[in-house]
Amino acid sequence: MGRLEIFGIEGIPQITRGDDLAGIIADAASRSAASSPDNALRDGDVLVVASKIVSKAEGRLEPIDPDDPVSHKPLVERESVRIIRRRGELIISETKHGFVCANAGIDMSNVEAGWALLLPDDPDRSARRLRDGLRARAGVEVAVIVSDTFGRAWRRGLTDVALGCAGIGAILDLRGTVDALGRELHVTEVAVVDELAGAADLAMGKAAGIPVAVVRGVDRSWLRDGSVRSEIVRRPDEDLFR
Repeated sequence: MGRLEIFGIEGIPQITRGDDLAGIIADAASRSAASSPDNALRDGDVLVVASKIVSKAEGRLEPIDPDDPVSHKPLVERESVRIIRRRGELIISETKHGFVCANAGIDMSNVEAGWALLLPDDPDRSARRLRDGLRARAGVEVAVIVSDTFGRAWRRGLTDVALGCAGIGAILDLRGTVDALGRELHVTEVAVVDELAGAADLAMGKAAGIPVAVVRGVDRSWLRDGSVRSEIVRRPDEDLFR
């Protein structure tokens, strides 16, 4: 694989509870293809979908007090299985999915006042539903990555990572292969869904209103059954920090 193409799907409206997200994405891609045929969805494309619109479609919204800046904290406690650190109003916690992130991934940006948005209940399942829906509505075999923006311990800045995936392996296992100098690789496992999520975010932007991007040109050998939860989330017995 020597070249990737990434472009956003524009024209996706505000998503609300119960919306047919796969149908909305398929329709937006079809309208885009009408003016630019290269934007038509193709077999082998990888769609990176912001978890925010997935959560909205799945109704993962909870009411909060719009006048109380910490009224979402009980939700953070509820959605956390373990509190890692507290500093002022910031909580770093582990969610039931196994994600370690700020405030259990609960978000109030781009959400109407008085509401907090929770992470999808099962992001891998959400990705599978989108993949099946796009197959039914657009007639294409695509992979789907559900992404969100996370910080990283010991590093400043944010990047998008994969919360769930379908139709693409979460990990590219290079153990047993050799490097450019012929040395065998013993520990190299590449989190390709995280890398694709981060790359796609550059086409989606944080304030551009483009919650879905297409990544075209990935190696077809990556396109298999995959799961972020079972492949990427590290088991406690493998984790040096727990």
